[in-house]
Amino acid sequence: MKGSEKLRIFSCETHINQALDMFVAEQKTFPMLEQLTDEEKLSTKCTYCDVAAVYIVADEK
Repeated sequence: MKGSEKLRIFSCETHINQALDMFVAEQKTFPMLEQLTDEEKLSTKCTYCDVAAVYIVADEK
């Protein structure tokens, strides 16, 4: 991954541990974990499955 790219992982309840583990493994730092707003949940799918995302795991918003 290039230094200018920001890793953002969208996750459902089921895959949140996988998202956190992947972020730490790739970025070598702890992420910010934020809950999506109700409006964001409507249009955002989990990175790992087809369920609506509940969280975003990222280094910054």
